[in-house]
Amino acid sequence: MSARVLIAGIGNIFQGDDAFGVAVVQKLGSMSFGSNVRVMDIGIRSIDLAFALTADYVLTILVDATARGGEPGTLYTMAVEAEDIPDGADEASMVNSHGLNPVRVLALAKNMGAKFKRILLVGCEPLVLDRDESGYIGLSAAVEAAVAPATETIRHLVEEFTGDERDFDLRRKQEVCSHEHA
Repeated sequence: MSARVLIAGIGNIFQGDDAFGVAVVQKLGSMSFGSNVRVMDIGIRSIDLAFALTADYVLTILVDATARGGEPGTLYTMAVEAEDIPDGADEASMVNSHGLNPVRVLALAKNMGAKFKRILLVGCEPLVLDRDESGYIGLSAAVEAAVAPATETIRHLVEEFTGDERDFDLRRKQEVCSHEHA
């Protein structure tokens, strides 16, 4: 059976809490999902994600640091509507050796022929999105504490998704859900 669910962790491990998505998918990699779920550590590889998105996934879950003004460690689950993805991105606009802009990647994938069905973003409010010259690599304590709850959120989303589009309650996922983590 081909994968029908894509879970993609986004982030730069050298940029503090920006590594949230990578940390989450590394933890998800040790969990058992069926053959219909593909878990990818994308990091900052925009083109790899764009090509992955051209596959016929019924559900795509992007995992990333998401600054929305909340307390650091706050988790958000948001629906991304296919009609809200802009047109016009190309490979030239994707080049950034330090980060990945999910909106640009979605636009590029759309231009490459991706047929988006359902896209969710599981994000975490960052505390630190850059590090000094000390060379320290890692998440802040607040964001590190959100990794396990984020993996559980994603596990529940995947379990709820049955492969039958009628059985997946997207309306509930369109609301922004916040969870505080100390």
